[in-house]
Amino acid sequence: MDDEVVFRALADAHRRTLLDSLFTRDGQALEELEAALPGMTRFGVMKHLRVLEAAGLVTTRRAGRRKLHFLNPVPIRLIHDRWISKFAEPWVGGMADLKHELENPMSSLKHVYEVYIQTSPEQLWQAITDPAFTRRYYYETAVASTWEPGASLTYTHDDGRVAVEGTVVEADPPRRLVQTFHFPETPGDPAERPSRVTWEIRQMGGACLLTLVHDDFDGETKTYRSVQHGWVSVLSGLKTLLETGSELEISYPEPVAADGPA
Repeated sequence: MDDEVVFRALADAHRRTLLDSLFTRDGQALEELEAALPGMTRFGVMKHLRVLEAAGLVTTRRAGRRKLHFLNPVPIRLIHDRWISKFAEPWVGGMADLKHELENPMSSLKHVYEVYIQTSPEQLWQAITDPAFTRRYYYETAVASTWEPGASLTYTHDDGRVAVEGTVVEADPPRRLVQTFHFPETPGDPAERPSRVTWEIRQMGGACLLTLVHDDFDGETKTYRSVQHGWVSVLSGLKTLLETGSELEISYPEPVAADGPA
């Protein structure tokens, strides 16, 4: 995604208001977002939403007849990782930590992310399913599976600790992968039912649009709250690795004492 497109989308106060509304409550339909811009016509709201979608700042999903809008923090996070952090760490960090919560009684909670990557579907699929790649962007874990429906799937650290375990539900290379997702149980923590992760790859000219949906949670579980931070770093790292051949390095400024430096 071109940074200039993102900055132009954010430059308009009405579009920032729409993002603020989705920050407060994600997964809203058009008629709900109209309330955020009183006095503006429905056509005007739709026009602003199309600009935000084109910039990748908003993604949409159908829920029956309703089209729901979700705030997508990945483009902002990519700008942060490139050069904004030294100027606006608190603001951008807060945007990157947004949770994608579908407050619809007919649907479960979910996280929805989109990112454009300058690569081919085959290369992107390999990066998702090859342990040599996942070690470089997925928290230094190696993925392992036969990628057949029903097969087990694990992400494992070099010392043998399993970070994530699951099962392959559907595999259609290089277009779609559906898996269950479960953190290994730890003493003292209540057991959680596995959730679901769907990777969808669409070729867009010389690039691919990768959409990741993490859903099928039993409410706001510990997993639901924790992965909202993790997926942004994973997808940013995946994009950086495929486009540059290098691993993403994220550094944060050291905290400053309340009384200032000595």
